[in-house]
Amino acid sequence: MHAPIDPTNIAIHARNVTLSLGTRDAPVEILKGIDLDIARGESIAILGASGSGKSSLMAVLSGLERASGGTVVIGGIDFGSLNEDALARARRGRIGIVLQSFHLLPTMTALENVAVPLELAGDADAFARAAEELAAVGLGHRLDHYPAQLSGGEQQRVAIARAVAPRPGILFADEPTGNLDAATGAAVIDLLFARQRAAGATLLIITHDPSLAERCGRIVEMRDGRIVAGRAS
Repeated sequence: MHAPIDPTNIAIHARNVTLSLGTRDAPVEILKGIDLDIARGESIAILGASGSGKSSLMAVLSGLERASGGTVVIGGIDFGSLNEDALARARRGRIGIVLQSFHLLPTMTALENVAVPLELAGDADAFARAAEELAAVGLGHRLDHYPAQLSGGEQQRVAIARAVAPRPGILFADEPTGNLDAATGAAVIDLLFARQRAAGATLLIITHDPSLAERCGRIVEMRDGRIVAGRAS
C-alpha cells in the first residue's frame, strides 16, 4: 500500500469522484467513486486499458470536465465550488497539459504557440520566456518554424514547452507518446521528466503502457471507472 501523504503536502485531492455523461434518463457512468491523493512533486502514472476511465479522470482533475459528484481539490482550491470563469482562472498558471495530439495552432510559429498563451495571461516577458523554454527542449533553432514544418517529436516538444512555460505546479500528460515512434517517444518522456524536475512540479501521466508507467514514482491502475490497484514503481 502507498504510505499516507502529509495533508499539508497534497497537490491533488479527490474523494468519491463520479462522472456521468449522457442524459438524465440514460446516464452513462464513467467514473465510479474515485479516491486519490497526490503529493506535491510526485510523479504518478494512471495505467489502464482504453475505456477504463483514465482520460476522463485526468479531465476532471485538470478542471477540463466538471465532476458529477464528490470532491476535487487542486492546489488547495475546491474546483467543485467554482463557476466556469473562476475555474478557467484557477487553471491558468497552475496546471499544464500535454496531449497525445499536440494541439498546436497551425498558423502560429513554435515561438508564438508557446508565447501567446503567456501573453494572454499578462506575462510582459512572454516571448523571452517562450524562447527560453523552447531552447530548454532543444528547439532554440526552430523558433520560427510552423507545426507543419516540424516532426511529430518536435511538435510534442513545443507542446511540453507551452505546458511548462507558465511554471505550473501540476503537469498532466495524456498518452504523450501515443503519436510517436518508440525512440522519439522515449526521448520526449526523458524531456518531460527533466522539465518536471526543473520546475519541481507534480506530474500525472495517463498511459496504457506499463513500461512508461514504471518510470513514475507511483502507479495507479484503473478498470471500468474505478481504481483497482496502486503501488510504488
